[in-house]
Amino acid sequence: MLDKIIQFSLNNKLIIGLLVLFITVFGIFSITQIPIGAVPDITNNQVQVITTSKNLSTADVEQFITAPVELEMANLPGVEEIRSVSKFGLSVVTIVFDEDLGTYLPRQLIAEKIASASEKIPAGFGTPFMGPVTTGLGEIYQYILDTKPGYADKYSIMELRTLQDWVVKRQLSGIPGVVEVNTWGGQLKQYEVAVIPGQLNSMNLSISDVFHALESNNSVTGGGYIERNNESYFIRGEGLITEIDQIAEIVVTNRNGTPVLVRDIAKVQLGVSTRFGAITANGEGEKVMGQIMMLKGANANVVMDAVKARVAETQKTLPEGVFINPILERSELIAKTTFTVTENLILGFLIVLFVVILMLGSWRSGLVVASVIPLCLFFALSLMYIFGIDANLMSLGAIDFGIIIDGAVIIVEFIAFKLTASRSYLSTLAPAEAREETVKITAKGASKMMNSAIFGQLIIIIVFLPILSLTGVEGKMFVPMALAFCFALIGAMILCFTYVPVASSLLLKPEKDNPNSFNKRMMRAIENTYRP
Repeated sequence: MLDKIIQFSLNNKLIIGLLVLFITVFGIFSITQIPIGAVPDITNNQVQVITTSKNLSTADVEQFITAPVELEMANLPGVEEIRSVSKFGLSVVTIVFDEDLGTYLPRQLIAEKIASASEKIPAGFGTPFMGPVTTGLGEIYQYILDTKPGYADKYSIMELRTLQDWVVKRQLSGIPGVVEVNTWGGQLKQYEVAVIPGQLNSMNLSISDVFHALESNNSVTGGGYIERNNESYFIRGEGLITEIDQIAEIVVTNRNGTPVLVRDIAKVQLGVSTRFGAITANGEGEKVMGQIMMLKGANANVVMDAVKARVAETQKTLPEGVFINPILERSELIAKTTFTVTENLILGFLIVLFVVILMLGSWRSGLVVASVIPLCLFFALSLMYIFGIDANLMSLGAIDFGIIIDGAVIIVEFIAFKLTASRSYLSTLAPAEAREETVKITAKGASKMMNSAIFGQLIIIIVFLPILSLTGVEGKMFVPMALAFCFALIGAMILCFTYVPVASSLLLKPEKDNPNSFNKRMMRAIENTYRP
């Protein structure tokens, strides 16, 4: 079987050339499409159900929110684990599903259960909702909404938080691959109505009356339309509050024809939401920070490019003296990781090329062997793209060039030996006959050494098979590494009985047998060292 493939390759060099060209082109295309990251994402297939209730203690959150949600989620199909965290005013239930269910089916199942879980939670205690479709490595961009020198006193921390919530966050939302934009730090602006108890009692009013007045006087209603003179006029009732002074003028009740306003029983002022933490940076005091989360499975490089472009556009809309100061960019880590992997691959290629030329004593042989390295890499990248395997430090860093070219070294060295042994015979033939005889010698040499080359590479692939059986976190960490290495070895085996014989027949020439050549003297020295 292998002999026929070798003979077919030597008889159809153009087809093999097109095959090599296809591997190269598709490999380069795959590089541009494969999601590139620093490390593999080992987050399991989980969905978080979050419920906020500002006034409940930890024990009440556990009893009235967390327990009902856990009970509803326990009977979902494919659930492997349920864990929860209950804190003051916060319940987080994490449901871990089987990996085979994918990303969106578990979320659909949970969405159906959230409705029934909400019915078991007392009214006013909060409504459960699902967390974003992201992972532990989804945090790709962090920034501080900062002020330039000389503008620190112009913008308060509350104004920066308002800019972040109403300008920056809204413009950064909607980027393809971005699932959420979070805000940390700052003071969340509120409009406070501080009721004065004495005046409220003197008017014989309750807090409920104030709530009702504020709610009913801050709304928009539609009144349909009226027709007049063959024209339709749409009726709109505008009752939204646009200024803080309008809150003070809201009528709470009417006593003997005299309206009782909010300002008569309360003090209207700006305030801040209850704070449970703060963000500081560089010892400069409080800051407002934004955090961009990436969609699970998205290409970090593509998303980062889109985020940077949108940040540049958003910067133009900010007031004078305010700018977006990035403090964490995933692209920097990816760039450094990619540079490290690329540097190691290039150095490995050059070292292997140098050692092969040094040991074989022929630059032609070294070139044939070394050319297998990039082709195997392109082949591995192509299969990684087809099977959806990310390129990162673990997967690409696992490729060992020395093992990959092992079969090619055996075949090329034996073909070069046979050509050198037949040098005197080939010199007596005409050029056309010499080329034909070279092809025959190449075919015989490749066929004779093919079993040894393939057998050695198959053993290495078999060694990696147990790694492919790993599951969970271990599987996500090491299976891509094993697959990438096996892909490269499979490519090396295919090239050994297709490309290598063809390249050898075209490039290798009979060498003069010089016993005093450097590589011969080096080999004799090595043999003498090991000889007892």
